[in-house]
Amino acid sequence: MEPQPFFLAVYVVELALRMSPMPISVQRKESGDAESVYQQVRQALEQGQPRLLEMTCEKVEGKRLSVLTSDVLAVQIYEKTAASGGSKRPGFSLDS
Repeated sequence: MEPQPFFLAVYVVELALRMSPMPISVQRKESGDAESVYQQVRQALEQGQPRLLEMTCEKVEGKRLSVLTSDVLAVQIYEKTAASGGSKRPGFSLDS
C-alpha cells in the first residue's frame, strides 16, 4: 500500500468590496476558525450600521486588514489545498 499524500488545507475568507475589482482575504488553518470569521463578517453586515471590522491572517504573519462594513458587498469561505496547488472553486458552480 502506498503512503497517502500529505494535504495541507487552508481556509480562505474572502470579501468583495464596493468599487474594488479585487477581493481581499484572510486565511485560517482550521475550518471552524474560518467559519467564525465568516459569521463575524455576516453579523456585521446584518446589523446594517457602518463600523470598522478588523481581521488578521494566520497564513501570512502580521497581515491585518480593516474594512468599513458598509463597503462589503459579499463574503465567501472556501478551502484551498497546498498539495494540489488549487482550491475548491469559490462561489457557486455546477461543477464540483
